[in-house]
Formats: sequence, structure tokens, C-alpha cells
Amino acid sequence: MPRWMTLAELLAYCRPFYPTWDDTLCRKLVDDFRLPLDQKIGRMSRGMRVKAALVSALAYRPRLLVLDEPFSGLDPVVRDDLIHGMLERAGEEQWSVLISSHDLDEVERLVDTVAFLDGGRIVLSEPMTALQGRFRQVEVTHSEAGPVPAADASWIGATSSGRVLRFVDTAYAGPASDERISMTFPGARIDVQPMSLRQIFIALARHRRGQFQGSPQ
Repeated sequence: MPRWMTLAELLAYCRPFYPTWDDTLCRKLVDDFRLPLDQKIGRMSRGMRVKAALVSALAYRPRLLVLDEPFSGLDPVVRDDLIHGMLERAGEEQWSVLISSHDLDEVERLVDTVAFLDGGRIVLSEPMTALQGRFRQVEVTHSEAGPVPAADASWIGATSSGRVLRFVDTAYAGPASDERISMTFPGARIDVQPMSLRQIFIALARHRRGQFQGSPQ
């Protein structure tokens, strides 16, 4: 955005480019975000500039909104303002929002579908509920240290320390998986916990890194 323009000048400049520009929506977004129309963009805080950019992007009612690292450098209050303004409108207007971000805690709160990229390629793409439903952190505590039984193909990231074995089950299916784990580790104390999006990402990234390092050159 031109830093020498005021917000009013920026919006007036953008308006003629879009036949679908909605002045009523534009004014409401400016009011909701509490943005000063007469302030130069160059003198705004980063949070205010992000809000100003969002107003200029939403006022013409786009069918698809693409956001690249939208939360970087924003304080929690500004993040909430941005999220509510964006998602409320997207829900009302049936817009699609594509968010590209490393801020997994924020992403987890927002998205319906998640995709992981590695080397420019999509390595996983599925609904958030399905992803979190099939991933579990498993901790197995044996009565005494001993050899680790052969792992299931869906178990990744196994680490052991004394009598404790930890791994991630990537195909967890409720009682059936609980029974499979119990049969693999008879007599052991087993703790199965759901995982956050951040934990899932780290487990997958480390697993893929291990596969790459172990592959022939």
C-alpha cells in the first residue's frame, strides 16, 4: 500500500477497479476495525496496516481471500480483531479463505481443512477433524526395561527412555487401536492422548526428515 496515502485516499483509489465494490460494507469494516480514514498509511502501526489491507481486499466481496502469514508480528488483540472481521464476513458471504502460515496455534483455531507442504509439494491434505481424529500420542510404561516389540506401520517417531516408550499412532481408530496397542505391549501401562496441530506437524516433519536421511543417495 502507498505509505503516503491516507486510508480514505487508498479506498477511493481502489474503488473504481472493482465493479462489485460495496461502500456500505467498506464503511462497516472501517468502523469495526476502528481505523482512522484521515491517517497516512505510513504512520499506522503494523496491525492497523494489516486491517487497512483487509478492508481494501474485502470491500469488493471476493470469492477467494488468500492470506500469507497474516498473523506475523500482531499482538493478540489485533489478531482477534482480524480473525473475527475476516471469518465473520467469510461465513456471511460464503467466501473461501486460504491461509498460508507457520503460526499453527492460530491456524488450528480457524481452518476446516489443513494441508502440509514439504519442498513445494502437498504431502497431506484433509479435514482438520479427520486429521486430529487419527493422530494420538502414545506412552507405554513397562514394568521393566526390555526389547521393544516390532512396531505397527502406522506408528512413527518412537523414542524410548528406560521403561518408557513413546510414539505417535497416525491411524488411531478408537477402541480397536487401544486393543492393538494393549496386545502389542501386554502388562504395560498405556496412556493415549490427542495431539494439537503443532504436535502433529512436528511428528510428521521429523518422520519425513528421518526417511530422507535414511534413503540412499
